[in-house]
This record gives sequence, C-alpha cells and structure tokens, in this order.
Amino acid sequence: MNILVLYAHPVETSFNAGLHRMIVERLTAAGHTVDDCDLYAEGFDPRLTRQERLDYHNPRGPADAVAPYVERLLRADALVLSYPVWNYGFPAILKGFFDRVFLPGVSFKLVDGKAQPSLHNIRKVAAVTTYGGSRFRALLMGDPPRRLIKRMLRATVKPGAPVTYLAHYAMNLSTDGTGKAFTTKVAARMDEF
Repeated sequence: MNILVLYAHPVETSFNAGLHRMIVERLTAAGHTVDDCDLYAEGFDPRLTRQERLDYHNPRGPADAVAPYVERLLRADALVLSYPVWNYGFPAILKGFFDRVFLPGVSFKLVDGKAQPSLHNIRKVAAVTTYGGSRFRALLMGDPPRRLIKRMLRATVKPGAPVTYLAHYAMNLSTDGTGKAFTTKVAARMDEF
C-alpha cells in the first residue's frame, strides 16, 4: 500500500521521535511505499489564512499553498498518524493540517448543504500517540483525540476501513519497561499493517 505517515513532534530525541522512526522502518520493511510527512521538518504552516478561509468552499487548484499535501493525501491508500496528545488535543501543527488540507472536495463534498465524506482512497488508518496523563484523566475530559480518530476520521475514510488507536497513557510515569512494551506493541501492529 501507499501509506502516508503524518508525524507531529518538534523534538528529534523524544520518545515520539523513536516511535516515528520505528513506524517508518517497519512499514517499509513490510513492503509498503511510505510517504513520511514530518510536519515540523517540512515547515508546515498550520495557520489557516484569511484568504484560505474566504476561499474554503471554492474549488482549489495547483496554485494553492497546500496543493502538494492534498496530492499526497489523495495518493495514499492508508494513513498512519504519529503524535503526542497535548492539553487533551492534537499538536497545533497536526490540527492545522486537518484545517488546511481536509477541504471540501478532498475529504468531503457538500451536497445540498450537507457534508458527505469522500476520502475513500484511505482504506486503513492507525494512530500512535502518547498522553502525559492517565487513561482515566483522558476519559474525564472526553478524550477528544481518540474520539476524533475513531469517529470523525473513521467517518471520512472508506466505509468499513479499520481504524486502530494505539495510545501510551501516563507518559509522565513511564518507565523503560512500559515504554518498551508500548514500542513492541506498535512494532507488531506495523508489521501486520
């Protein structure tokens, strides 16, 4: 499969960076074509401009600032997201990717004023993430990142596409053992992806 890996962490020595490298290595070793999109390394600007908002519902073209990212998304058969959860949400750069790239005509179509999901080229989704706090604390807050992946993204991609959510909670209390166990779990899931 052609897999777009969206990675969102600014520190190359972080636990998330290690997960990201392993994800790309495992998917490549399994024979997939991997488009590794490191949003920080690529200098992706998450800010939706005034003009982009004004043009939001208009057809976009190759001159659009995010056209290369739209092309990469539409070329993909699968999507793997690798990011930390900060303040019970996506990092701003990843949220900005959704705001600027998941456009009408790309991830959905407006038909009689209603959104119809259309990102049906994506046949599989996986999210690999870390939380500073516990699963219980995330649940108390409604765990927005999990809900957005398991509900919104699932509804946007090909109907029936499997969506996997792998989360390492309580990173603030993580040990070498818990980190290694999570890495092993993610490696196995990428091997069978």
